[in-house]
Amino acid sequence: MNIILLIGLLVPFLGTTLGAACVYLIKDEIPALIQKILLGFAAGVMVAASVWSLLIPAMEQCEDMGKLSFVPATVGFALGILFLLAVDKMLPHLHMHEDKPEGLPSKLQKSTMMVFAVTLHNIPEGMAVGITFAGVLSGETGMTLAGAIALAVGIAIQNFPEGAVVSLPLKNETKSSHKAFLYGMFSGIVEPLGAGITILLTGFIAPALPYMLAFAAGAMIYVVVEELIPEASAGNHSNIGTIGFAAGFLLMMILDVAMG
Repeated sequence: MNIILLIGLLVPFLGTTLGAACVYLIKDEIPALIQKILLGFAAGVMVAASVWSLLIPAMEQCEDMGKLSFVPATVGFALGILFLLAVDKMLPHLHMHEDKPEGLPSKLQKSTMMVFAVTLHNIPEGMAVGITFAGVLSGETGMTLAGAIALAVGIAIQNFPEGAVVSLPLKNETKSSHKAFLYGMFSGIVEPLGAGITILLTGFIAPALPYMLAFAAGAMIYVVVEELIPEASAGNHSNIGTIGFAAGFLLMMILDVAMG
């Protein structure tokens, strides 16, 4: 069980690392159309994971509340949105293809702020994985190990193109493949760290698990709506991003239902 747990926590980080390693294989940035479909794919995975792996289990765990079983999911989801909104407003970061940083004023390097931008949406992904495994370990929920692994695999799959999309612009910015790889890789380190901390707190968070599941879902949806979908839909050929979204959504839904 411990080995499976460790693998489950590291799989999403491995996806980011392999994606970042594309700086050694690809000379220039990924073509715009490919970026659109990859961003749409990531958005689809995150939305499906939010629904099947987080929100539905959160409500199922509160069935004894009857018609009010939606309350923990609603409260948690709203808090997740507000949390990411606050972090987005405070953490200095720079999105791809943008010249003006967001967050509090900072003298950080452009490359550092680009990494922070990716770290922003790795935070809820790490939380989501940690919370699902915490639910399995608590033994007080209907969550299964296979379902938790399915979520980790789904996030790892979408982390691969994400790692590539982030690291390649950094390669041009830093003029170094090694630096771009390390920046891209470490942008994903918050996922296993956040997941691990969540699991260590399993005994304390069990009663609040429905709220935390929905919290992670809200944070992920914030990232999708605020960043991924706008970037995937910008400019011409926005339907490419839509196709990517559909593919990501279907894959994550299949993984969750088949393995859950």
